[in-house]
Amino acid sequence: MDYYKLKICGLERDLPIIKISDDLKIASFVLLGDAELAAKAGYELSKKVDCDIILTAEAKGIELAHEIAKSKGEKSFIVARKSVKAYMDKPVSVEVNSITTTNTQKLYLDLKDAEKIKGKRVALVDDVISTGQSIAALEALVEKAGGKVVQKLAILAEGDAADREDIIYLEKLPLFEV
Repeated sequence: MDYYKLKICGLERDLPIIKISDDLKIASFVLLGDAELAAKAGYELSKKVDCDIILTAEAKGIELAHEIAKSKGEKSFIVARKSVKAYMDKPVSVEVNSITTTNTQKLYLDLKDAEKIKGKRVALVDDVISTGQSIAALEALVEKAGGKVVQKLAILAEGDAADREDIIYLEKLPLFEV
């Protein structure tokens, strides 16, 4: 197996390069379980955050959003869920297609979380921004809830996302042709 050596926040990680389509490979970055990297990246991104509320999507962005919120001294952040949970009252939803997910998914906000977003300045957080579909879905949720997205942050910008001027990220991650 081939690997890509990622250097970020004074750390190094060997990311396996995996084929996701007939003509594309990616360096597989999994933040879940990497407490050291999540803490360092969360701290670095927290220096750039200027918002009222932090929002991420379930599941890979949760650890990062937690670290950003903790570094900023925030008591909470909001997680958009990938399925309706029993506790949800009148959930708000949008559809999303992501490069790392084979099927169309939906993202949901509980009415209480949607009310927290109304009229607020929201920072969207994800581990990696590639096609931008996940971030676009989060942005649509914020708009449905009556909030305003003021920042889009990630640890990594993959491929063409690194050229976007509307996102804040710590390092670039290349795509690999087959």
